[in-house]
Amino acid sequence: MPTLTDLVRDHTELNETDVEWLHALVSDWQLLADLSFADLLLWVPLRSAEALPAENGRPRRAVGHNPAGVSVPGWVAVAQMRPTTGPTAYPEDLVGKIVRTGRRGLIDVAWRERRIVREGDPEWGSGIPVREESIPVRRGAKLLGVIQRSTNLSSARTPSRLELTYLQSASDLAQMISEGRFPAPGDEPNLLRSPRVGDGLIRLDRTGRVTYASPNAQSAYRRLGLQADLVGESLGEVTAELCDTGEPMEEALTAVLSGRAPREVEVESNGSIMQLRTIPLVVGGARIGAIVLVRDVTELRWRDRELLTKDATIREIHHRVKNNLQTVAALLRLQARRLRIPEGRAALDEAVRRVGSIAIVHETLSLTPDELIDFDDIADRVITMAGEVSTPETRVVPKRTGSFGVLPAEIATPLAMALTELLQNALEHGLPDHRDGTLEVVAHRSEEEDDRRLVATVADDGVGLPAEFDVESSNSLGLQIVRTLIVGELGGKLDFRRRPGGGTEVVVDVPLDHTNRPGGPPR
Repeated sequence: MPTLTDLVRDHTELNETDVEWLHALVSDWQLLADLSFADLLLWVPLRSAEALPAENGRPRRAVGHNPAGVSVPGWVAVAQMRPTTGPTAYPEDLVGKIVRTGRRGLIDVAWRERRIVREGDPEWGSGIPVREESIPVRRGAKLLGVIQRSTNLSSARTPSRLELTYLQSASDLAQMISEGRFPAPGDEPNLLRSPRVGDGLIRLDRTGRVTYASPNAQSAYRRLGLQADLVGESLGEVTAELCDTGEPMEEALTAVLSGRAPREVEVESNGSIMQLRTIPLVVGGARIGAIVLVRDVTELRWRDRELLTKDATIREIHHRVKNNLQTVAALLRLQARRLRIPEGRAALDEAVRRVGSIAIVHETLSLTPDELIDFDDIADRVITMAGEVSTPETRVVPKRTGSFGVLPAEIATPLAMALTELLQNALEHGLPDHRDGTLEVVAHRSEEEDDRRLVATVADDGVGLPAEFDVESSNSLGLQIVRTLIVGELGGKLDFRRRPGGGTEVVVDVPLDHTNRPGGPPR
């Protein structure tokens, strides 16, 4: 399906600024569709020499340049919107459709005469009566296209007060579009979670007083604590009284709720939270009032706050675990200094490094809002820690090549500990007496659709593996820890092999998907 940008670029002469305006319009025109109870279709004029649909078996082409307000060779539909408040007139998708001039008469007139066109009897082309209207889309003095507004009249009946207010508001918005006043120049794009017409609608006059409030809007203000009817009240003053906390109220908020500025705000009172969006109505250069959309977001905001509290609690736990692990490491160092037996001191030093690698992971988790970690930073710190404990005579400087990427905590913690063990093993046994030796960690990810994996290689140019070496029968505690973590806990593969040119390579291959690890997906 081609996008609006693709269709405009491929078929029209509109520039990037025009496209940005159309995007802003389309991001917000669900409002117009719902207020109109009508389908919307955005047509833009074809460029010169554009191929047109065949007529009498022969294709036609547009010729010449067609400035705004002059007859154009044809039109291309670049966007479509259906109402959520009524039946659709066009169930089929019309985006990308190209028609020549004359096939959409009202569109041609709206473009040529630069005005909204509502003349004409209902059409019955698809078996249902459809009333067609055309609204020119303007940016400044430039016409960009025409909106075709199509209303399904099959369920027509005497409109209620709510429907009449909707239709009047839709008529005002249509006039603003034709004058280039909607969307508001410089206004931020409409957010996906903004209030919708059905959530609640309030109509204000030019002084900011309520002339109509839909039942949903009235109920929303009831939850804020309002006992009286909204109609006839100043919305800004009423809201300020309901949300009075004893502190000075933001002046901009009062201006917004009086209908003088386009903006979204949230107000809280009586345990309820309301989101309000104000759309000033400026027709013919004069402000005639405003539309205020109201949405009760109490449950949504409470859930957001609970999640924030939960995230903060989890980060605090990680921070305290890190502090506790660092305390344990410090105690082990003190104990190691008191030992006179070299083997015991070495064992405690190894324990300090293992505890330190886990502490690094928890320190990183305490700084992130979720359980995902950029493991490159952890790997670099583990590599640096390993280099610091190598003897000065060897002058080995470990380095990293490639990227581990972002990993979940359940992979990061055992992988950090395994990486610590492999680096320490390489320094102690692979490069015990080598000067200027090399020790490198190489990482890359395989992003296959059904088998995402991380492969990390720890390589040195030292003495290499003993001839009789077997990782499964080795009595080295460090290697047993690595095998337990990689194979047993992460469901990965561990391969020790001789490096071409001398030295050792240890390849760690870990699945990144839950389904490929022991225990399967989490419950």
